[in-house]
Amino acid sequence: MKKKRKIWLVILGIIAVAIAAILIVKATKSANKELVIRTHVVAEYAVENTVTATGTIEPVETVEVGTQVSGKVEKIYVDFNDVVKKGELLAELDKLTLNQNVSRAKASLTSSESQLNYAKLTYERTKQLYEANAATLAAYQDAQNTYTQAQMSKKNAQAAYDQALVDLGYAEIYSPIDGIVLDRAVEVGQTVAASFSTPTLFTLANDLTKMQVEADVDEADIGQVKVGQKVTFTVDAYMDDVFNGTVNQIRMKPTTTSNVVTYTVIIDAPNPDQKLFPGMTASVTIVTEEQTGLAVPAEAFNFTPDEQVLKALRKPEKPEGQRPEPPKMQEGKQSDRSMVWLKNGDQMMPRPVKVGMSDGAYKIIEQGVQAGDSVVLSAQFVAKEKEVKKGENPFMPGPPGRNRNNNQQQKK
Repeated sequence: MKKKRKIWLVILGIIAVAIAAILIVKATKSANKELVIRTHVVAEYAVENTVTATGTIEPVETVEVGTQVSGKVEKIYVDFNDVVKKGELLAELDKLTLNQNVSRAKASLTSSESQLNYAKLTYERTKQLYEANAATLAAYQDAQNTYTQAQMSKKNAQAAYDQALVDLGYAEIYSPIDGIVLDRAVEVGQTVAASFSTPTLFTLANDLTKMQVEADVDEADIGQVKVGQKVTFTVDAYMDDVFNGTVNQIRMKPTTTSNVVTYTVIIDAPNPDQKLFPGMTASVTIVTEEQTGLAVPAEAFNFTPDEQVLKALRKPEKPEGQRPEPPKMQEGKQSDRSMVWLKNGDQMMPRPVKVGMSDGAYKIIEQGVQAGDSVVLSAQFVAKEKEVKKGENPFMPGPPGRNRNNNQQQKK
């Protein structure tokens, strides 16, 4: 019995020593740690929700100038990037064939006029004879018919002549607008054929100081885009410049590419410095919603202090020097209500708030905080840095002799 009692006493003694050692280690660790609190000062902030897309920069008004007649290009008076005025001559086609067509049409017109005059005289003479009972009714009707046909022949010949003159006029290509030459698709001596379609000779842009971005917006985002919304975009040519624009039109026709449906959004883009060129690729950001107010990082809403942090701060129920409680918040949706922790001196207290718009990084606070409040983002214990004596490098070992002396002193 005595032996068993001694064994139990020894076991209990070992357990007590172990518990004491654990408590000492914990106390030592706690003593070697300090509480680090990260905070954010509440201030005004603009929160934006955006939709991103890519697009192409194009002139607001583009005109393709072609020809309505076939022929060989004889002269070209403009080149790429030339500024032209409305009515200015751009090019001429070979007029030899067209002039011959005019001559033939003129000859046909003269012949038809001669036939008309003869048919008219015959008709009038036959009419007089018929009225005097000197000609038959058949002769009179035949003369009348011949006269009518001569009139129609003269009209057809006149129309053919007028068309030949029009075609001759089409041999001279004029600018339909004031603008700049973006493209010249022909060379002198090249033959253009207008038999089935109108060939394009020049492409003109009206005003390059007013451009537009044709952005392809994904179908998942198009519901957020509205006419009049603010837009910012960048181009690869000027990575440090941000250009501004406005949504002008949302086109209903969808475009499907590799099972991805997009819609074209037209964005007005002023270009007073003419930095933007047609065809540039634009990285577009459309601001669909924005709100300015007191804001805190979204990280603050994920923070909840543990008991150790609260104990270290000695959080009282009503700390001294605490600001007056904010007015009671108006009732609203449950999702609008949340909680943050405020730090005032060495004290920390919870504060219910009403949340407004969020962009994922920051949230607008409509009620519950004031400008200048310190909102807690995180609080944790970290190991204290070892104190370093003046002139001593903590990363270098001490001299061997000094370590030996210290060991000898410790042994003594």
